[in-house]
Amino acid sequence: MDIKELREIAAKSREKQAKIRVRCCSAAGCLSSEGEAVKKNLTTAIAEAGLGDKVEVCGVGCMKFCGRGPLVAVDDRNQLYEFVTPEQVGDIVKKLQEPDAIPETGLISGDPHHPFYALQRNIVLENSGQIDPESIDEYIALGGYEQLYKAIYEMTPEKVITEVQKSGLRGRGGGGYPTGLKWATVAKMPGQQKYVICNADEGDPGAFMDRSVLESDPHRILEGMAIAAYAVGANHGYIYVRAEYPLAIQRLQKAIQQAKRYGLMGTQIFDSPIDFKVEIRVGAGAFVCGEETALIASVEGKRGTPRPRPPYPAQSGLWASPTLINNVETYANVVPIIREGGDWYGAIGTEKSKGTKVFALTGKVENAGLIEVPMGTTVRQVVEEMGGGVPDGGQVKAVQTGGPSGGCIPADKLDTPIEYDTLLALGTMMGSGGMIVMDETTNMVDVAQFYMDFCKSESCGKCIPCRAGTVQLYDLLTRFLEGEATQTDLVKLENLCYMVKETSLCGLGMSAPNPVISTLRYFKHEYEALLKV
Repeated sequence: MDIKELREIAAKSREKQAKIRVRCCSAAGCLSSEGEAVKKNLTTAIAEAGLGDKVEVCGVGCMKFCGRGPLVAVDDRNQLYEFVTPEQVGDIVKKLQEPDAIPETGLISGDPHHPFYALQRNIVLENSGQIDPESIDEYIALGGYEQLYKAIYEMTPEKVITEVQKSGLRGRGGGGYPTGLKWATVAKMPGQQKYVICNADEGDPGAFMDRSVLESDPHRILEGMAIAAYAVGANHGYIYVRAEYPLAIQRLQKAIQQAKRYGLMGTQIFDSPIDFKVEIRVGAGAFVCGEETALIASVEGKRGTPRPRPPYPAQSGLWASPTLINNVETYANVVPIIREGGDWYGAIGTEKSKGTKVFALTGKVENAGLIEVPMGTTVRQVVEEMGGGVPDGGQVKAVQTGGPSGGCIPADKLDTPIEYDTLLALGTMMGSGGMIVMDETTNMVDVAQFYMDFCKSESCGKCIPCRAGTVQLYDLLTRFLEGEATQTDLVKLENLCYMVKETSLCGLGMSAPNPVISTLRYFKHEYEALLKV
């Protein structure tokens, strides 16, 4: 495979696309709501109507408006249909035949310029919902793998790292560590064997960002990993993904096979001396394996428990070799950074938080789904403008970000811009991108107990502060909810939070008390109202 062959494939793929393209969401959310039957019935109905030579039905990745699926879009008509059932596809076909036809009752035609989409800026999700995730040709038609060629033949590894550093990209897995600095550290490490790992062990309740990217645009992740491997001097990569994501695993496996067949993965990529082999490792769903050293242990076939650092994975990681670990969203940003340049990416967002961030917007909100917004967008813009606020005129009480490691943002702080540092100042964190909206009926002590129950169940048990502390915190929270807590218990709860936070071995234990700490900070009156008289 050379660049000429790649561009010939792109040209042929574009020629095959029909004049009218009907896109059906085939991500997990819509498939669970009869999305596959919708696509099948549409294909049959279009063929029976004699429109097969003019209309192409295509299964695509996540179309973002997950709370209104199954979704169907008709490109040249600028139409987006929501809540489509298999029985309603005839209405869409009728609309194709007669553009002025009025849809029958029950079929809602959505607005592609809906506020849910208005503030979004697609970088990570630029191909999501646009291409068939199981077709490498469609990915190549949009310029896929050209940036890998550019990196190998037009850039040195040092130049690639420089562009990533200039972009200001920070790790999207939650910690926000500068990506370029991590890459440069791995690149400088001695040794012939180095590894690249994609952390797809997304485990936060309510989070589905990484899953959607893997299901919708798997080749983007492979290309980003290959560019990273070239930059740091690695020749072997692993994608660590949880078993609860079968569709993502299936599409990744198919993407790897397709890329190998085209000579874009494996040995002598683009007829160069560069080799890069990718394998998938399926995790059992342990939340602690989102921590780098625990993930490495699991990939090695050991029990997924963390170890003290240093040495850091960049120095001694997988099988004691220098290892680069980034999450799905971080790798998805690499291709556009190489394509457009680090300065282009660095101009988006804020001074200390560059680019965009993908969020899974869920909870008590009118418009639930997947969003991608520039850093610096306020929480209020996301929740009230894009999300439409609480249904039926309800009021937002709090917004939880960062999953079990994060905290709750009260309603009077919603004008806070979404940045790494501003969220930390509020007692929460960016996390991998979960954003759960809560209304006035939500009991914040109950929220804290829910997350503590999750953390105590997910603790690996290696260190006592996390193993025993999370259980004690859960039991104390239960005393509040049962009306048995005293003022002494309130003091004990606060002290125990900071003990667990300061003395735990890894990020799971260090951040487990955060939901309790943030609810105590902003909603302490709810705890006090539950005290035993």
